[in-house]
Amino acid sequence: MCKVQISKSGSTPFNFKISVDEIELNDEIDGINFEGNVEVDGKIIDGGKAFNVKGTIKYKKSFICDRCLTPTTQNQVCEFEEELERGEIKDETADLTEIIRDTLIASQPIKNICMEDCKGLCPVCGKNLNEGDCKCDRFVADPRLEALKNFLIE
Repeated sequence: MCKVQISKSGSTPFNFKISVDEIELNDEIDGINFEGNVEVDGKIIDGGKAFNVKGTIKYKKSFICDRCLTPTTQNQVCEFEEELERGEIKDETADLTEIIRDTLIASQPIKNICMEDCKGLCPVCGKNLNEGDCKCDRFVADPRLEALKNFLIE
């Protein structure tokens, strides 16, 4: 559980590490494995009617690149900002587990790639193009122009 004791001063900074097993992340997203600890840094600000919680989450994940199929491990950082109603605070303690878990799940991209300029695999021979060119002819003609091949130019 990610519980933070709220101070009466109006602003409460927090910094803690929590295991991915405690947040129960690894069964949520197919193909991604969160590793080690998640580090959370931020503050809770008393806004009168509600508490504003904002901060940064640092974590490590491993996955198979969607373009080149290479196993990859990356350190990631994401930011969050949520509002907690006064009724969600019990005994001057805020439980941030759900906020952290939801933020990590929502921050995952649709496609996981090993690097921004990943070239992927050759569609002809299957070679990883990040390791070098394969010399295959990968030209694909526009199918809308295929009928023009039948015209003879003299």
